[in-house]
Amino acid sequence: MRTNIVITGASSGLGAGMARRFAAAGRNLALCARRTERLDALAEELTSQHPGIRVITRELDVNDHDRVFQVFEEFRAELGTLDRVIVNAGLGKGARIGTGHFEANKQTAETNYIAALAQCEAAMGIFREQNAGHLVVVSSFASLRGMPKQMTTYASSKAAALALAEGIRADTLRTPIKVSSVLPGYIESEMTGQKEGGTPLLAGAEVGVQEMVKAIEKERAKAFVPAWPWKPLSLLVRLLPAKMLRKLA
Repeated sequence: MRTNIVITGASSGLGAGMARRFAAAGRNLALCARRTERLDALAEELTSQHPGIRVITRELDVNDHDRVFQVFEEFRAELGTLDRVIVNAGLGKGARIGTGHFEANKQTAETNYIAALAQCEAAMGIFREQNAGHLVVVSSFASLRGMPKQMTTYASSKAAALALAEGIRADTLRTPIKVSSVLPGYIESEMTGQKEGGTPLLAGAEVGVQEMVKAIEKERAKAFVPAWPWKPLSLLVRLLPAKMLRKLA
């Protein structure tokens, strides 16, 4: 029986990259995002390259919380079960606090945490009924510390998402439901707005996605991706004084 995987924010970037990896591994996919034309093109690509799998799509703005619950239930009805839900949709824009950009910071906070909460609620409701499932929350390396400059709201929202995932995991220990937190470092994507080589720590999209999928398939509780250099750096960043944190943002 094939694994059925939901990926939110799947129309581009890391979401689309994960979809390609999982499709190559023979997984059925339920993909959702706001940009349906990209989703449909991706679904056509995947089913053409891997004719044995099913790929279904839905339009979804994760900030429409009622729609999140509706879409997840539609996916379950069409596929029969949901084996894994990857809470991937997120927003990276922001500005220094107090510089007149509250709306941008508010949108980032709502998308990265409140919308993630809605996705977790919808997924966990289904998993509890099934008594099985794997919830994956994509957080960020930036969640480890409060970050300065334009990163402040983004980092705090990803820290909230990380705490949410860890709390759900603690609540479901010794059950068939698994919960994973994935903390990407700098990986080339539309959100980073950078090319590989633009910073010494920026990983190429292919390498980053490969590491993400590997960690997810192993159902690790918490994974820094790519593991090098982000896992050892995670120990260092917690000890850095605030004046050195400014150089990371």
